Amino acid sequence: MDLFTPNLFETEMKDSRPLAVRMRPRTLEEYIGQEEIIGHGKFLRRMIENDNIPSIVLYGPPGTGKTTLAHIIAQTTGSHFEKLNAVAAGTADIRKVVESAKERLRLHQRRTILFVDEIHRFNKGQQDVLLPYVENGTVILIGATTENPYFEVNSPLLSRMRVIRLKRLDEQGIIRILEQALSDRERGLGQEEISYDKDTLHKIAAIAGGDARTALNIIEQAAAMLDPAQSITPEIIETVAGEKLQAYDKKGDNHYDVVSAFIKSMRGSDPDAALHYLARMLEAGEDVKFIARRLVICASEDIGNADPQALVLAMAVAQAVQFIGMPEGRIPLAQAVVYLACAPKSNAAYMAVDEAIEDVRRLDYGNVPAHLCDAHYRGARELGNGKGYLYPHDYEEGFVTQQYMPDRLTHRNYYHPTRNGVEARFAERLERIKQKNTDKK
Repeated sequence: MDLFTPNLFETEMKDSRPLAVRMRPRTLEEYIGQEEIIGHGKFLRRMIENDNIPSIVLYGPPGTGKTTLAHIIAQTTGSHFEKLNAVAAGTADIRKVVESAKERLRLHQRRTILFVDEIHRFNKGQQDVLLPYVENGTVILIGATTENPYFEVNSPLLSRMRVIRLKRLDEQGIIRILEQALSDRERGLGQEEISYDKDTLHKIAAIAGGDARTALNIIEQAAAMLDPAQSITPEIIETVAGEKLQAYDKKGDNHYDVVSAFIKSMRGSDPDAALHYLARMLEAGEDVKFIARRLVICASEDIGNADPQALVLAMAVAQAVQFIGMPEGRIPLAQAVVYLACAPKSNAAYMAVDEAIEDVRRLDYGNVPAHLCDAHYRGARELGNGKGYLYPHDYEEGFVTQQYMPDRLTHRNYYHPTRNGVEARFAERLERIKQKNTDKK
């Protein structure tokens, strides 16, 4: 029996199964969304239709159709299909599947597809057990994960698989799924003849945030609340769903995407976008200390000396949010986000130190010039330390021409100040100094 074929008991009880399970697409024609990967002529569709599935990782947020694709593969492929859930399965379960696959291949020349749900939950040892059998073709592995496989799946195993990324469904995709569920008289809610309007479906789609399973759960719960002849309204949906679900896992891939967008919005001088991503992190319960650290880094990395006060403010806010806590902590955080986004930008100091570090790592940079060496201890002068050093404060503008770089690096120039904000004044002063050096030569 196919692992996904309901037995007699399940068939009799199918109406009690969740709507999201009953409405699961059975064919590629019923599947909504992910046109980039299963549209006509696309790689995965061709592989499914030709019964030539390679080992793949289906990677994407919840409710985007990873398990559904596995169901479709199970129902259309000529291969034997096995399913394991990484949360419950152990090494013994893997070995059992592999041994059966070997026997099946030897006796019947029939391939085995092993579907591992939540493959990121397999530890390194379990993944290593699978590796040789994926490599030699004993099993074709299909893994499903909500976590970035480049972080969570061992490199040797991942190198033998193709990563297929599934995206969140757009609003129209969610609405089409809801309309199917409301009209389908066999598997959906069609027999109940529920009335609704487009605004209601838009409301559900907004709350679901691209998760088809969540959307179907909401409509099913709303339908269960209705009195005879009552319509589903946005007000009923709000009662059922409450606040919008935040698609944000503090350890998941979406976490890194939101944080990345937050930083890049501040760097790109877009305070509105930066505030949006700040709000997403706060609503998802992100650690405010983590957010504050990102602000301090941005203040130095992206603003730097274009506005030195940015770092002062960021550090003050980091202390303030720990002192006052939440929810009031959102106020100084917002103040800092707006300031950093609006401030002039310069990464000159950040780029300069990285270039200097690279030289230190790869070059023979020689000794510190003798006139700069420490001359405060007994006998230092006899060694030549400090001899010829010129004290800058004895000269106009606190500057005097002398060599500071080691002999082998006198040609190197790391700091290239921008013309932004305060740093423009640095550039002007350094140009005057450079001109004095030139004049004296």
